[in-house]
Amino acid sequence: MLEAARESVPGLGQATVYRTIKALVDDGALHPVELPGEPARYELTVAAAHHHHHFRCDRCQRVFDIEGCPKGIEQIAPAGFRVRDHEVILYGVCAECA
Repeated sequence: MLEAARESVPGLGQATVYRTIKALVDDGALHPVELPGEPARYELTVAAAHHHHHFRCDRCQRVFDIEGCPKGIEQIAPAGFRVRDHEVILYGVCAECA
């Protein structure tokens, strides 16, 4: 990805990219999408503003938004637990790779 960005901005440094991403997260413009065992990915906060989940394709490694949320997900927590937040990640093969 860095090499592709350097085609538009010759001399672009990796540290500059990381500083810019951090600044955009701190300013609320970007939202990290964390998948277990993988580096963070980022989406625009506008996209993250509504509650949604993600699907990760095993073949192409792309991550897709899944609109909506399973109803009653808080009910699967053990008795007496209070759910603060949740994330559902589905894994499989996307339509294009299938």
